[in-house]
Amino acid sequence: MAPIPTPSPEPQDSPEGYVGLDTARAERLARERGWSTVRSLPPGAIITMEYRAGRLNFEVRDGRVARAWKG
Repeated sequence: MAPIPTPSPEPQDSPEGYVGLDTARAERLARERGWSTVRSLPPGAIITMEYRAGRLNFEVRDGRVARAWKG
């Protein structure tokens, strides 16, 4: 039987630190800090709500991160 894969730990990073940054800079910084997936979304976007370790979500308004959260 194959072993159950263990997800890698999430970066020790605070999503709140991305609020106010321009989208391109925030995405680049998040990847540099070890987030495996970075998702930028418009306000009110319909998204799936499953939690994914290593994913960082940005709600983007006028080219800037208005909200950031894990999963």
